[in-house]
Amino acid sequence: MWMIDLRGIIPAATVVGCILLIWTLAVIPMNAHLAADMAARGDVVVTPHSPQDRKAMTGVTIAVKNPVIIAMTYSLDRPRLPSPHQVAVEMHNTIFTVAPTSRRSLVHHAWVTLSATLLGFVIGTTLGVLLAVGIVYNRTMDKSVMPWAITSQTIPILALAPMIIVMLGAIGIQGLLPKSIISAYLSFFPVVVGMVKGLRSPDAMQLDLLRTYNANAPQGFWKLRLPASMPYLFTSLKIGISAALVGAIVGELPTGARAGFGARMLVGDQYGQPMVTWAALFGAAITAALLVGLISFIERRTLNRMGMGAA
Repeated sequence: MWMIDLRGIIPAATVVGCILLIWTLAVIPMNAHLAADMAARGDVVVTPHSPQDRKAMTGVTIAVKNPVIIAMTYSLDRPRLPSPHQVAVEMHNTIFTVAPTSRRSLVHHAWVTLSATLLGFVIGTTLGVLLAVGIVYNRTMDKSVMPWAITSQTIPILALAPMIIVMLGAIGIQGLLPKSIISAYLSFFPVVVGMVKGLRSPDAMQLDLLRTYNANAPQGFWKLRLPASMPYLFTSLKIGISAALVGAIVGELPTGARAGFGARMLVGDQYGQPMVTWAALFGAAITAALLVGLISFIERRTLNRMGMGAA
């Protein structure tokens, strides 16, 4: 039977509750000027009544003095900071009230970004594992490839992504693959570092025992190094899948993409629809959480079958 671990849920729920509380309170000062201006145009009575007092007070102070203005800060059509319930309503409308194939559906945009994320994650993970094996078993690669892998991560992805998109577009490669390459670029490095650490984790006594049994290098890899690297690999995969999602979204921004979380964020920014931007942002965060949760589930099942238990 599945057991709910309240020791893990309560701290997470507490943090989420604190974030929501701070967010809810921040709506008032962020939207106070807009609400006060709208109230003035709509002949809403705003305290204080004298023009001199009103001129001396800021929009924030006016909002605090008038419950009507406070209520208006949570219901503006184009606020500076949307309230949590406005973002929740936007997500509900774009997930449950429209067809999944519609361009207004957040599910449609999630699938577009997710497809590039998964392809880039597979490419980056495969490349990272192969490089890690080479680094561990080849001293030349250890001295040459690893420094270059570290240096590659110092290049800002916002500067690199347009270059990749333009270069691949010049040779006729467009669509899914360029975004996947950007995702792979961000996801391969955690896998390389984690796998190198994992493959080198067996201690000297374990390696000496293999030599005592006259085991060759392939046998040492499959029987000792690879199983020992599994906890490190899964930790790296959880970081890599999140980085791959970020890479896919960043890859959508310079292309003027019509679909994907990045495209929805652009639409919200360009047309002054902050709820659209925030809904896409939370959709991306939920997608990342689900992907990390899936890898964590596979990790627990795999390590339990290996008799290692989850870290």
